[in-house]
Amino acid sequence: MQTSDKTAVTIEAIVNAPVDKVWKYWSEPEHITQWAFASDDWHAPRAENDLRTGGKFLTRMEAKDGSFGFDFGGEYTQVVKHELIEYVMGDGRQVKVIFTPQGNETKIVSTFDPEDMNPIEMQRDGWQAILDNFKKHVEA
Repeated sequence: MQTSDKTAVTIEAIVNAPVDKVWKYWSEPEHITQWAFASDDWHAPRAENDLRTGGKFLTRMEAKDGSFGFDFGGEYTQVVKHELIEYVMGDGRQVKVIFTPQGNETKIVSTFDPEDMNPIEMQRDGWQAILDNFKKHVEA
């Protein structure tokens, strides 16, 4: 899939939690299943995560009514604990997530290559909704 002619999309959030908690909730499968979906009518029934350079991850995302689902996965290309996660998705698109401690808060900035099938605004909104779910889960 060619994405070189598209500008990467950036989303961000400030999570009211220290970076060690943010990192744990981002990386442990029992937490990933609690936040890795964009709306309340979806869920993530399964997650696998080997968070290390060269490690792989897979999260199953499904509509709760069973009408649609897909696997979101890829391979980590760079992992720096509490600072940076970079990965390539199964279709070759790249993602970079930066974690910046700010006292008892953590700023997360995620930049991803968009795909060609959906409008960029829709992709940005979907990824932002997932990040917002993450923020809610950590802060609960």
